[in-house]
Amino acid sequence: MPAQALPPPCTFLAVGQAFAGTQNVSSSQTSRKDEAWKVKVQLQGCDIQRGYLCGSMEALNVPAAEIPVVTFWEGEMVDNRNHTFYTGKWDASFLCRRETDVKHWSQFPSFEPLRADVEKDGGRSLDLANYPYFFMRWKEKFFVNVGTDCGLTIAGFYYICFSRNDGSVHGFYYDPNSSPFQKLELKALMAGQSGHCFASYEFA
Repeated sequence: MPAQALPPPCTFLAVGQAFAGTQNVSSSQTSRKDEAWKVKVQLQGCDIQRGYLCGSMEALNVPAAEIPVVTFWEGEMVDNRNHTFYTGKWDASFLCRRETDVKHWSQFPSFEPLRADVEKDGGRSLDLANYPYFFMRWKEKFFVNVGTDCGLTIAGFYYICFSRNDGSVHGFYYDPNSSPFQKLELKALMAGQSGHCFASYEFA
């Protein structure tokens, strides 16, 4: 993989940064009313040089759970230094072929100028260091405060488009055994912003 410049620091990727919004968990192919859960995310770690980040995700008002469901996730930043637009892991060689990767990335308008290069060589020739968006994958690793019978699955992963300008997050959850294109929409919370409070969790 050719050497690529590191992206400049982003204040919205600081450890402790919080985000809040919703995840639509209904299939766009069904006629039933959309079901949306409130979601909160907090960054626990970020290493731009390694293209790595991690954090906690808290899902509220989950019908089958009596309390909010918290998971720990790890993420990859598409930087063409450490990770490309092609997933190639998390069972992706079987579950998520390259066509599926492109199909999901293409849900983001900001991906369109890059699509031809990604389809040609995986986007390896692209310099993403100063692109106004980070493209990421978030993979939930384990449940923090509940068991596996909580009504949620963490078998899949999220395709993420993260705005460097305002910290907004748009994503789509991929799991071939779940409703397709579950949309995740989050906004960055400013320090001291009221109405959102995270419980304290420690991760080994």
